[in-house]
Amino acid sequence: MSQVFLHYEILQKLGEGGMGIVYLAQDTRLNRKVALKFLPRRISSNELERKRFEIEAQAAAGLNHPNIAQVYAIEELDDELFISLEYVDGRELKDCIEDGELTPEEKSKISVQIAGALKAAHDKGIIHRDIKSRNIMLDAGGNIKVMDFGLARLDGSDGITKTGTTLGTTAYMAPEQLRGEKADTRSDIWSYGVVLYELFTGHMPFSGLHEPAVMYSITEEEPTEIDSSVAIPKEINNVIDRCLIKDIEQRSQSM
Repeated sequence: MSQVFLHYEILQKLGEGGMGIVYLAQDTRLNRKVALKFLPRRISSNELERKRFEIEAQAAAGLNHPNIAQVYAIEELDDELFISLEYVDGRELKDCIEDGELTPEEKSKISVQIAGALKAAHDKGIIHRDIKSRNIMLDAGGNIKVMDFGLARLDGSDGITKTGTTLGTTAYMAPEQLRGEKADTRSDIWSYGVVLYELFTGHMPFSGLHEPAVMYSITEEEPTEIDSSVAIPKEINNVIDRCLIKDIEQRSQSM
């Protein structure tokens, strides 16, 4: 791969996932660092995957919120399709949780900011469908950015995935997603509840030795009871309880 694409100079690889490879780059035209997300070459010629990638850009570009990573442009060069995104210099929330470095006040602030970001997306008819602590970045100022709308779908639009196909990360997925049913904003609300549980307790509400066991736990079992020694504000505990109701009609209906 060339080290220069259009007016972007590739500096280093930041990460890779099912929907793309992300590089840190210098935008030489505007003199700023950006993140470039490329469709993997193995699927770059797949019309379905390219369409999903374009939907990510279109969905995220319509969002303007301080806690959502901004999309600058969608570009194409020599059959390489990529998005220029805001580069967030920080750490994944997952790593901060595992390090145990966050204060109760910081956790509460993070909770409110994630909720605000999701509300902004839902108000635009956009479902994230892959909310998890690794898709949330925390910068040096203690502010978060929700990343990667790679699995996002405009609410009410035609589904891009085949019927019954589940998207997302299992441990954060709502029961209806695991059953292959249509995800909506309430599925994001479930995932938000999982992130809050993880943020305040340091572990996951549903677990298992392998993926099928985790799926069973999510669909059939109650969340692991929170140890009484863990200090969680009552209002946060109430939010978690309402988010993690398995019946989508009984769950909190909006952010």
